[in-house]
Amino acid sequence: MADVEHFSAIITPPEAAVLAIGKIKATPVVENGRVGIRRRMMATISCDHRVVDGLQAAGFLQALKHELEEPTGLLLP
Repeated sequence: MADVEHFSAIITPPEAAVLAIGKIKATPVVENGRVGIRRRMMATISCDHRVVDGLQAAGFLQALKHELEEPTGLLLP
């Protein structure tokens, strides 16, 4: 929306975590020894470690990555 590749979100009370999503852009990627163009984006999570453990936040980002790459509908309500 704001044409920003990546940024860090600032947590404000009463938030426990904030997910920052950058723009999607075409990027050269090497897959199986071949260069191709793929769409990539940056996702960053900021969390209050008094409430959310960093390992849980990393697990959330892994689940989000997997869901975006191979949609199963598990993260949807």
